[in-house]
Amino acid sequence: MIDHVALAIGHALLAVAMLRLVLRAGLDDDPLIGEIESEAADRRKRTSSAGRSAARRAQGAGDQEGEQRPDA
Repeated sequence: MIDHVALAIGHALLAVAMLRLVLRAGLDDDPLIGEIESEAADRRKRTSSAGRSAARRAQGAGDQEGEQRPDA
């Protein structure tokens, strides 16, 4: 006959190991997914009309930084 205490100890150790794995802080953190999401956001921003307009405004502001504006 199987010793019930030995069976319970084995299952308890497996449960403790599983809980320790599930409760790890970095379990759901995948750096590759974050990188892919940021690249997708950049691509959406570049291809949207608002993103292109903002890039043109930023480029225009960068071009005018070296020049002085005449006071009106």
